[in-house]
Amino acid sequence: MTTLFSKTRRAALLLLFVLPTFTGAVSAEDWFEKKSDWHGFERWHFTVAERAAYVVVPKKAAAGKPWVWRARFPDYHFEMDVELLKHGFHIGYVDVGGMFGNSRAMDIGDEFYSFLTNERGFAEHPALEGVSRGGLFVYNWTARHPENVACIYCDTPVLDFKSWPAGKGAGIGSAGAWKQCLAAYGVTEEEGLKFSGNPLDHAAIVAKHRIPVLHIVSENDVVVPPAENTYLLQAGLKELGHDMPVISVPLGTEKSHGHHFTHPEQDRVVQFILQHTK
Repeated sequence: MTTLFSKTRRAALLLLFVLPTFTGAVSAEDWFEKKSDWHGFERWHFTVAERAAYVVVPKKAAAGKPWVWRARFPDYHFEMDVELLKHGFHIGYVDVGGMFGNSRAMDIGDEFYSFLTNERGFAEHPALEGVSRGGLFVYNWTARHPENVACIYCDTPVLDFKSWPAGKGAGIGSAGAWKQCLAAYGVTEEEGLKFSGNPLDHAAIVAKHRIPVLHIVSENDVVVPPAENTYLLQAGLKELGHDMPVISVPLGTEKSHGHHFTHPEQDRVVQFILQHTK
């Protein structure tokens, strides 16, 4: 399959995506707007498609500039990304909050990806990391560009918005977030409940492209119940002959309704990403 961002299209994408976002020449010194500290590493802030974005920069970049693309809540379970920074990875993030993985979020993601790969020389196959509702973005972008994904790691991910935020299964849901989700997709509730473009619907694409996947869930999570999300995807991929290991945490915190927990196998995640981005 021809990749989305082939060399023959890069000049056109530069005109469409990058130049309207930045003013003046983009040099190694001035392409970002400011710097801040992120757990002992420099974080370079910039703007893509009028949305805040940043990259966290390693002390010394690994060959080929491998990177992790975080989707939502980039400071949750950050320790694994710190370890990857020590291995020379960059960590990228663009704010697509409030979009629930809709087509606008995908377009912003395309611009972010194009800028980092075409203009900053980042690897063409990032590792995608999605936390909670970040699962919507990760799998929807993967469905759009499966040939550009090295691997997927998700932490208690939302894979069907009928589960969260709609709360139409065993979960507690969120009435306010459900209204926002419907507005983001421009659909009625009836249409939303019949929607067929959730991450669970993308299992065949993931399996076809043999994309390595690893999830972690907590068994008492009633915000994003794993039985309605991760375990359904795992079963669907298994039927298609694609393995998807899941790290199971027995109990998440009571305060978070089981959704948050101390990560028990951080090194396993680091090794998973290292293995599949080489």
